[in-house]
Amino acid sequence: MRIGELSARAGVSVRALRYYEEQGLLTSARSASGQRHYTEAAVERVVFLQRMYAAGLSSRTITELLPCVESPSAETSDAALERMAEERDRLSEHIEDLIHTRNALDGLMAVNRAHRESLRTG
Repeated sequence: MRIGELSARAGVSVRALRYYEEQGLLTSARSASGQRHYTEAAVERVVFLQRMYAAGLSSRTITELLPCVESPSAETSDAALERMAEERDRLSEHIEDLIHTRNALDGLMAVNRAHRESLRTG
């Protein structure tokens, strides 16, 4: 199938498909005129990639996890689980930082409200 059909069937943009290829996450065959052609398995592959991106994983991390998909074994499964746990820890740290930042902003907003109130009553 051509890139437009894969885009429609997988529910992603043509630009995303080209990006996946640039990152080595998706492959295509090229016609003599340079058009990309994909196999039926590409639809499932793109849906899988979308799930990985939705989970907050980067292209680099997804590349590290692909051996588990392409050559499943206890070893690659263990390595993938460990890598995903590292990403989860990274996300948890980021969430904590965001909560701290939000709390600091809440404090600034409280000071601003108090200042506004003093301007009204003063």
